[in-house]
Amino acid sequence: MSASEQAAPELPEAARKIAAGYPPAGEAIELGALLWDGRCRAEAPIRLPLAMLNRHGLVAGAAGTGKTKTLQLIAEQLSGAGVPVFLADVRGDLSGICAPGGAEPGESVAEPGESGTETGESATGADDGRGGAGEKVRERARQVGQRWEAEGFPCEFYALGGHGAGIPLRAAVTDFGPLLLAKVLELNRTQEQSLGLIFHYADSKGLELVGLKDLRAVVAFLVSDLGKDELRGIGGLSTATAGVILRSLTALEQQGADGFFGEPAFDTRDLLRTAPDGRGLVSVLELPAVRDRPRLFSTFLMWLLADLFHDLPEVGDVERPKLVFFFDEAHLLFDGASKAFLESVVQTLRLIRSKGVGVFFVTQSPQDVPPEVLGQLGSRVQHALRAFTPDDAEALRETVKTYPRSEYRLGEVLTGLGAGEAVVTALSESGAPTPVAATRLRAPRSLLGPVGADVLERAVKSSALYGRYAEAVDRESAYERLSDEQQAAEEAAVRAAREVEPAQEAEAGQAPPPGRPAEEPPLAQQVVGSAVFRSLARSIGTQLGREIGRSLFGTAGRRRR
Repeated sequence: MSASEQAAPELPEAARKIAAGYPPAGEAIELGALLWDGRCRAEAPIRLPLAMLNRHGLVAGAAGTGKTKTLQLIAEQLSGAGVPVFLADVRGDLSGICAPGGAEPGESVAEPGESGTETGESATGADDGRGGAGEKVRERARQVGQRWEAEGFPCEFYALGGHGAGIPLRAAVTDFGPLLLAKVLELNRTQEQSLGLIFHYADSKGLELVGLKDLRAVVAFLVSDLGKDELRGIGGLSTATAGVILRSLTALEQQGADGFFGEPAFDTRDLLRTAPDGRGLVSVLELPAVRDRPRLFSTFLMWLLADLFHDLPEVGDVERPKLVFFFDEAHLLFDGASKAFLESVVQTLRLIRSKGVGVFFVTQSPQDVPPEVLGQLGSRVQHALRAFTPDDAEALRETVKTYPRSEYRLGEVLTGLGAGEAVVTALSESGAPTPVAATRLRAPRSLLGPVGADVLERAVKSSALYGRYAEAVDRESAYERLSDEQQAAEEAAVRAAREVEPAQEAEAGQAPPPGRPAEEPPLAQQVVGSAVFRSLARSIGTQLGREIGRSLFGTAGRRRR
């Protein structure tokens, strides 16, 4: 008989106090079992109350400690409870959540004295003891008191702008907004403000900013002889700032990012669906093809949250979240972020929880997340930290300071955790922090690692959303409108010049030589005050414009078609 099957001694008083903070009643995410004195205590389960997951959370730990498996474990149980989930799959190893994992062929794993039902086929998992083949799964399940059955979960797969396998996920430039786009373009504060003026002008004139070419056209127009006075009354746009913005747009286009901006724009309400069997749909955004563009995809994920915030009604406290959003490689979001951007992230997190949306950041160290954001995260699953350098040691000390008073020597525990183990604390249903609990985590039930390319392709093309979003649409927008108006203005200027020149020559007593073309005067002189261009604002303004008042990130409420 193994040690895990022997009768365990009674829990010490300190361990009982910890266990009492995680009551067994109520809907919850089953994380695992308490670790105390080097033993896994299956009689003391560690759980996250489902009703508190809209208070946000953090999954952190050094590379190889099991963060991705923890993310997968929580996502599976949320789906099983009927809660939709969104996962950003940066490394391409989360697609296996749609397929059952496995212990041995034709075998399931149950708690001692219980029998499981075989529900899936064999699969090979990772080597962290939480989902590998055979004995590792059996032993982990016995240790934590888990009734393990292989199970796949309903999934939709997306890709940014069609870069990679997945339903293309796009946003119009005008929906993305100036604040988020300024982060992608790496603009400073002054340039960010100028970009806001450009968006304001496009909104007020009804110029649709759909793709990057539309934004480029508006910027070029506003510093041309024809448009340089348009923003003079509200601060203007300098040629130098316009040049920076245009160069940044060119660099973004050269990276292939123009495919991310366009139509049909993704309707974020599609993330809130459930499967016919009542399980929450797991939306997986496949990002391996754009790993070299971290600012873009991290900022794009923030746009999804901002758009959800704009659309969802207030619901207050709910029994279970409407959506839980997992933000992997979270440090990419905050690298080089402006003060205004960070303020908007904090405000979004603070307010979106009242709309039933929870956000989990996944990263290597809590130090990757700014303190003002970290303070909004009610649940924390901290895997092992390393202290190989003085900087690592300082980060460890700072991390320990952020935890409630503990029965553990946290510095020692955090550096001594094994793969698939973590230190956990959360908000109880009363809103108070739960005791800090070293935890051995359960094994995910789905496949650890990616599914095959053929399986992924079939899943994408069989989706009900594929026909709606697969093909890009190029309709008339700011680029076409400004091009047409400029052409009309130039033609009007040429006609006006041809009419004026004969009269001037007649006054001088000279007739123009027959067949000589009229000399074209400067555009600024002939066109800026012309009737054609004076009518530009009137003709464009008759259309339905975008909202000028934008939400937290400057994103506009999209017109739903």
